[in-house]
Amino acid sequence: MPYEPTTASPTPPARYGDPVFYPTAVQPPVMLPAELPPGVEMVTLPGGIRTLAYTQPATTPAAPVAAQPIPAWAKTTALLAPTIGGGIAAAGFGISYAAPGLIAMTEALWAAIALITAGVIAPALLRTTRRTGRGSAQVQNITQNISASGMFGRASGTFNQR
Repeated sequence: MPYEPTTASPTPPARYGDPVFYPTAVQPPVMLPAELPPGVEMVTLPGGIRTLAYTQPATTPAAPVAAQPIPAWAKTTALLAPTIGGGIAAAGFGISYAAPGLIAMTEALWAAIALITAGVIAPALLRTTRRTGRGSAQVQNITQNISASGMFGRASGTFNQR
């Protein structure tokens, strides 16, 4: 048989939540202080356990830098920034007041474009639908005459077909 029989473990398998016990005879490998990489030190935790930990290198405070005068271009920029911001705010305020008028003007322009388009397209459509020659119906002219006497007089009229 290719498989060897296994022997039973002397301790039952650990379940989730059970504490894990390590045998005291087995010691974890110990590193010598010379083997520790830079930034790693042996520390003692509050529970008394010693372990390796990364530490932050102690930095020395930098010497204070002497105050330098502020350049002229920085002063000019600092003084212009509120002016430019105020101008942008005023422009936005003006646009917000002008928006209803601009909307009305765009609607009027669209109406004008529609009127011009209808004025150009309608005669072209009428010319193409009008028939001439044999088989076309005769054109009838109808005139209407309406007359009324007085401000509240009754109107009367006649139709004349020619």
